[in-house]
Amino acid sequence: MSKSSAHKKFIQFDVWLVELEPTIGSEINKRRPYVIISPQAMNNTLNTVLIAPLTHTRKSYPSSVYSNFKEEEGQIILDQIRGVDKSRLKNCLEV
Repeated sequence: MSKSSAHKKFIQFDVWLVELEPTIGSEINKRRPYVIISPQAMNNTLNTVLIAPLTHTRKSYPSSVYSNFKEEEGQIILDQIRGVDKSRLKNCLEV
């Protein structure tokens, strides 16, 4: 685990601002909010977490689920789940 992420707590269902650049092809890029979806046992043990992006866009894709984050409606985009190193998680937006 990197020194910068060693003191952070990574809790399932918390929302973090994540830096994913560089990306390739159709991957979602830029810094954006993601929800940690990996089980807590994994978050406590590994240097990686599973994350899914949050978006304000609402489309009727079968791989998206509706969400309400900080009283704003949007979706969690499940076809963009990624395993990433914890050092990519910059700021916790909600605990």
